[in-house]
Amino acid sequence: MDTALTRSQFVRWRAAIFAIFLASGLSIATWASRVPDIKAALHVDNAQMGVLLLGMGVSSIVGISTSPAVMARTGARLGMLVTMLSFAAGVGLIGLGTNVLGSLPVVIVGLVLFGLGNGSLDVMMNVEATAIEQQMGKTILPVFHAFFSFGTVIGAGIGALLVQLGWNVSSHALLIAAVIAVLAVTCWANVPNREEALDPQPAQKPHWRERMHTALEAWREPRTYFLGIVMLGMSFAEGGANDWLALGVSEDHGAGPALGAAALATFSVAMTVVRLFGGPLVDRFGRVVVLRVLAITAAGGILLFILAPSTPFVFVAAALWGIGASLGFPLGMSAAADDPAKAAARVSAAATIGYIAFLGGPPVLGFISNHIGLLNTLYILVVLAALSGLFSGAARPLREDEKVSAG
Repeated sequence: MDTALTRSQFVRWRAAIFAIFLASGLSIATWASRVPDIKAALHVDNAQMGVLLLGMGVSSIVGISTSPAVMARTGARLGMLVTMLSFAAGVGLIGLGTNVLGSLPVVIVGLVLFGLGNGSLDVMMNVEATAIEQQMGKTILPVFHAFFSFGTVIGAGIGALLVQLGWNVSSHALLIAAVIAVLAVTCWANVPNREEALDPQPAQKPHWRERMHTALEAWREPRTYFLGIVMLGMSFAEGGANDWLALGVSEDHGAGPALGAAALATFSVAMTVVRLFGGPLVDRFGRVVVLRVLAITAAGGILLFILAPSTPFVFVAAALWGIGASLGFPLGMSAAADDPAKAAARVSAAATIGYIAFLGGPPVLGFISNHIGLLNTLYILVVLAALSGLFSGAARPLREDEKVSAG
């Protein structure tokens, strides 16, 4: 049980989950940093690359939504090992398919493994992170998400360096796959068995069908959907910024590509800083108050971005946008995991809603923007951020008598 852990065991557990978040971000940035080289090596056009991206996104959502089934069968500890090795293999296959085999089908198989593994891992690592948060008695989940961001920064930096050094995609991908595989085994060795995470217990192990029934109960609880709306609004805000903020600055505000990239960096830095240092604010004022303030900040930042009369205002808007979108997803995860006995199911359900928005939202915005323009399309994000604030009451911590059922 969690309460029986020594201080040393707890510290190793926490470090392992930090490393898992970082590894997930590292893998995603490895793929993203080599997309131009993969496209050139396989001789595919933008439409075909779009299909590849869509396939990866769909497989990620499948991984997220089926993660409770994986946990019901294996528990979180073994499940994280298997899913990390799966997406490590996916990264390796992407590399082999690109340069060694020159095979688009092999790259597709790699992307499917990559998406499934990362999606399924996402739920499990958040379940573990929320358990650590509950043991510490203070808000730390945003810091875990900041480590994911660190992973993307490290991955992008390694990608840029290896491109400059002339490494092909295969060499790069196989190196990162090996690093992730080593991390997977090392982290697995330092994560404890936990009954709440459905890890097999020596004395008692319920039938997997019983554990599967528990895993699916969350979809019958109204609170799951209310938390999903909170996370959906912030996921749309984050995903929309990642895909469209730089373009909006460059083209719609006429500031050019360099300032567009700088504005996106401003957004990312603002988001990461709040994730690193925002926990004490949550502990002092509570999730609901913080979420409402951040929803107002996000909506205001996006509105200022749309209406900004000059470039300096655009950068202020990007910072406010990043600050506002920073904690919605991790705090939604924390709220979903308030009852450790049902954390896996509720985190999976809420995360599925949030990730569908994160992965599917930007393409929808792109389609709409073809008809009404990008800046006008961003008004949708203003409305969704406001809705996130309105439903943030669902993130109120559960009382002990409510933990039996949030329905």
